[in-house]
Amino acid sequence: MCLVLYNRTLSLFFKKKANVIWFFSFMTYIYVMKLKKTLPALTKAEEEVMHIIWQLGRCLVRDIIEKLGDPDMPHSTVSSVVRILEKKGFVGHKAYGKTYEYFPLIPKDDYAQHGVKSLLEKYFSGSPRQLVSFLVQQDNLNLKELNDILKTLDSDQ
Repeated sequence: MCLVLYNRTLSLFFKKKANVIWFFSFMTYIYVMKLKKTLPALTKAEEEVMHIIWQLGRCLVRDIIEKLGDPDMPHSTVSSVVRILEKKGFVGHKAYGKTYEYFPLIPKDDYAQHGVKSLLEKYFSGSPRQLVSFLVQQDNLNLKELNDILKTLDSDQ
């Protein structure tokens, strides 16, 4: 009975083309993440566009252009950046005729976590202690902020 219900649910889920597209986009993301265990690097332009896509959720290229604040930005340039993000596995799309609606496949928190891990490994030998020490020495983190962080960590445990 359970197997019949499961198969019926799957068949209803996959009747909609959007669900099929989402499923394969999601499976591609899972495959890439397991295969690479790291995210591909983004250029400054790709990262700027990706932040807008995270902010908007689902969007068209013209929505991204509006958020960039440069009305003279060619549609083809932004479209090319979005297609590169799609090839890198950051973005998926749903087609409505010739119009594409883009959406993030990788959550912003995952990208931020990857960035912090990469920063720690590249510059601080993987040591959060060295990072905090560096921030304090560079006056980017004062003792009050450090104490607030410690209190937060103590309350979480």
